[in-house]
Amino acid sequence: MNRYPRDFRGHGPNAPDAAWPGGAKIAISIVLNYEEGGENNLLHGDAQSEAFLSDIAGAAPWPGMRHWNMESIYDYGARAGFWRLHRLFTDMGIPVTIYGVTSALARNPEQVAAMKSAGWEIASHGLKWVDHRDMPAEEEARQIAESFRLHAEVVGEPPQGWYTGRCSMNTVRLTAETRRLAWISDTYDDDLPYWMEVGDHDQLVIPYTLEANDMRFATAPGYITGEQFYSYLKDSFDTLYAEGQARRGKMFSIGLHNRLIGRPGKFAGLKKFLDYAAAHEGVWFPRRIDIADHWAKAHPHKRIERPSQMTQARFVERFGGIFEHSAWIAERAHALELGPAHDSAVGLHNALARMFRSAAPAERLAVLRAHPDLAGKLAAAKRLTPESTAEQASAALDALTDDERATFERLNTDYVAKHGFPFIIAVRDNTKDSILRAFQTRIANDTDTEFTTACRQVERIAELRLKDILP
Repeated sequence: MNRYPRDFRGHGPNAPDAAWPGGAKIAISIVLNYEEGGENNLLHGDAQSEAFLSDIAGAAPWPGMRHWNMESIYDYGARAGFWRLHRLFTDMGIPVTIYGVTSALARNPEQVAAMKSAGWEIASHGLKWVDHRDMPAEEEARQIAESFRLHAEVVGEPPQGWYTGRCSMNTVRLTAETRRLAWISDTYDDDLPYWMEVGDHDQLVIPYTLEANDMRFATAPGYITGEQFYSYLKDSFDTLYAEGQARRGKMFSIGLHNRLIGRPGKFAGLKKFLDYAAAHEGVWFPRRIDIADHWAKAHPHKRIERPSQMTQARFVERFGGIFEHSAWIAERAHALELGPAHDSAVGLHNALARMFRSAAPAERLAVLRAHPDLAGKLAAAKRLTPESTAEQASAALDALTDDERATFERLNTDYVAKHGFPFIIAVRDNTKDSILRAFQTRIANDTDTEFTTACRQVERIAELRLKDILP
């Protein structure tokens, strides 16, 4: 099947009520990346030095050599930056989630002890802080398994969350397939958590951020001063807080690194923002595992039969009657590039309508002629499709007086005689009286105008039918 895997729909136009504990308007997830001791380094068996996310402008790997300046910048994160941040968060009573590179955690026992003493969540940031882009899937899976083992050995328990960061196209699938994680975060695609179906496993995803992130101090364009970082965090908070008031709950992730935000001038911007956010009512500072636990209870995943994953036979069986007695539309639509965006009523309607619109005029005329007369003989004989029966009943067309029935029969006869197809209107958008008025107005139109109008009404009828059975 021609299928497109990317999900552009997500929660759709009506995101769920987050229902954060205590009626919070916003959940602020503070993430502290612990990478010091897990980066590229000859001492770690790598072929070159690290070159990513430091204050060295234009840094490049040094093949076969240790980069003393780079190492000392990472060392600052462990020796000074971490403890400055630890004091800030513990003094303010703000719990954080650590993205811990497992090999780095193994080399920093005092910091791990401090994380545990503070009650922080220690999630996995992969075995090593290296680029996984070109790593074979088998090797990445091996390293994920080794990271679980070593994490449990160093921390005392395995991680419940995961973020690789410098990931491959396989990372999300491989981490989900472990079936051991309450959450994964190698995505940046939403303001709320969501569920991802990986085979028969339902994996919770808590999206992360690369912009409300101090890494922008080390990339261009980026932040130069702590005040710029504060300003961006404040603007993000204000927007999400207002949305949370109106739509009942948003999530705000903030990414930090010891060697970056741990520097005094940058640190000042973070502290200023935390003081600002903490002064507001309805602000919740959870660890990511707290978000995951809440979401699993408040918004457990519900699987649906997804149109994009159906066989053609099942697809036609399910949707062949959406356009009245015209299963060929569903047959053609199944061959389109369907994906998650088509697993909703609006999305699938677009696919079906495309096939109707691109059909030959004679084919579309046949669709129009497949529709029954309103309150006609088929209705009286109870030979309508279940969908048409319900639709006509919604406007009380199954309970006409004798005079009303005679009027409909006369109009039906005159309309078909003039235009060559039945009068078609989305009954559920109308009342008995508005249908009669439209009937009396439209019968006077020319046939080309009526053909166009009837086709639009056929599409509207299909849309309403799909909304009965799909999200």
